[in-house]
Amino acid sequence: MLTIRLTRKGKKNQPFFRVVVIDKRSSTRGGRAVEDLGYVDPLKKRKSLNADRIKYWLSKGAQASATMHNLLVSEKIIEAEKVHVSKLSKKAKEKMKTTADAKVAAEEAAKAKAEKEAEDKVAAEKAEAEKPAEPVVEVTPEETVPEEPKE
Repeated sequence: MLTIRLTRKGKKNQPFFRVVVIDKRSSTRGGRAVEDLGYVDPLKKRKSLNADRIKYWLSKGAQASATMHNLLVSEKIIEAEKVHVSKLSKKAKEKMKTTADAKVAAEEAAKAKAEKEAEDKVAAEKAEAEKPAEPVVEVTPEETVPEEPKE
């Protein structure tokens, strides 16, 4: 099986990564790559990716590593959600899941509340429109009540 991943090049404390298509069973430190698809230079924050060839290899069944998948998503080469890369303990995974579930529940509650408020507003406007207009009563000067003088 082929995979798209980063291979480290460069000197000590000067990392430089090549983006390659390589057999998954070969070592990450070496091995002959099927094709070189670009590079990532984290020190100078430069990236060069051959998007057409990456899409080609993905269409042929190559799998991107988790880091490479996130890089492709951030560069908008593929459209997907980012994958959580760091290794988490079971407690941390549970906590992350519960917070995500709570966030989803809060969003649903807010959406339901907004829909209810919109429905109430529409119902109030409809009731206001259906209510007959009150007749205007003209007040003649004789009907006015004189004010009592203040002491």
